[in-house]
Amino acid sequence: MLCPSEDIQYYQPAQEITMDYQMDAVANDSDYDWPHPTKNSTDFVLSGYDVELETKEGVRVSHVSMSVLNSSLTSVFIPLIYIIIFIVGLPTNAMAIWVFLIRIKKKHPASILLANLALADLLFIIWLPMKIHYHFKGNDWTFGEPLCKVLVGFFYGNMYCSTILIAFISVQRYWAVTHPLSHKLTNRVTVCVSVCVWIVVWIMTTPLYLYDQTVKVTKLNITTCHDITRPSQLNFPVGYFLTMGILGYVVPCLVCVVAYPLTFRSLRRSETDSSSSKKKKKAIIFMVIVLVMFLVCFTPSNIMLMVHYSLLSLKIRNHAYSFYIVTLCLGSLNSCLDPFVYYFISDEFREHVKNTLKCRSERSAERMKVSFTPVKTSTLSSSTPTGDSQSGSPPDTPQP
Repeated sequence: MLCPSEDIQYYQPAQEITMDYQMDAVANDSDYDWPHPTKNSTDFVLSGYDVELETKEGVRVSHVSMSVLNSSLTSVFIPLIYIIIFIVGLPTNAMAIWVFLIRIKKKHPASILLANLALADLLFIIWLPMKIHYHFKGNDWTFGEPLCKVLVGFFYGNMYCSTILIAFISVQRYWAVTHPLSHKLTNRVTVCVSVCVWIVVWIMTTPLYLYDQTVKVTKLNITTCHDITRPSQLNFPVGYFLTMGILGYVVPCLVCVVAYPLTFRSLRRSETDSSSSKKKKKAIIFMVIVLVMFLVCFTPSNIMLMVHYSLLSLKIRNHAYSFYIVTLCLGSLNSCLDPFVYYFISDEFREHVKNTLKCRSERSAERMKVSFTPVKTSTLSSSTPTGDSQSGSPPDTPQP
């Protein structure tokens, strides 16, 4: 938020300020034009550098803050990135949810967790048109305070739901590799874990609805959403976002950084034949891609978030807000990149996506698969003493 990045001066009543100013002016022979509070002001002002802009609530936004709000960075670049995320992420995540929940009949822990990850991405993406509209209008929010709170809640909810789910995916991958026999028995546990993640994220984001997210800047004639915070409410978001950064990023990051190398080491030590080496290679590629995406998408924004609010808690001026909002925007790219990871890594997911796009039902796709396998099954049956029982054909499928 812009306002916490500036120095904050808490005002005494206007009469006392006038008296103090007059005494200072006499003592220092100064002609400095002290910014008196307006009749609409509350008990705070944001001090600036050379230009100050006053809001109806009494906030004075500095020249630096004004330049950020009026820059092409926030009114052109950021909304264009969000447009790309919306156009790409909406259909791909909807397709991913359809495949994981409808097309894949035999559920397993990975598909359950990935379906929840796609759902978190989709719930964030459907609110992006309002954020795009906000930035294109010069950071002017026209949808009211409640919808601003919902947008902010879903924005951070998606980020931390994604980090926590990715952490559980890393644990699930490690468990599947090190305990393959009990792997198939964990679906119910995975569903319970997913429900708990959603409950925890809902609790974590609830405080975002408890304080005002919109502030009207009168001289710019705009109403900001989450970009300016009243100093009277500053202590709450400082403690809140520092806690969120630790619980929502640092802890999941440590889990991923520990779990994926352990899984990689276990895979390298396991003895496999040539038929399973391809699966092992794909598993390793999947782990590397997920870990890199996690670090690239979530690390810059969360580090900037914690640094930004740490400096605010120490009342140290910083001008890194522009970089902070850019990292948040680029971190949202994770929402449209996830489905491509599923597609290129999972043969099953890729096959279901192709069949869905070709409007093939699962039954017709299965028939086509069977129709192309008679030579292979007959060869297997002729080379094994058990005949049709080991041919690999479905029980109800007649032999050619």
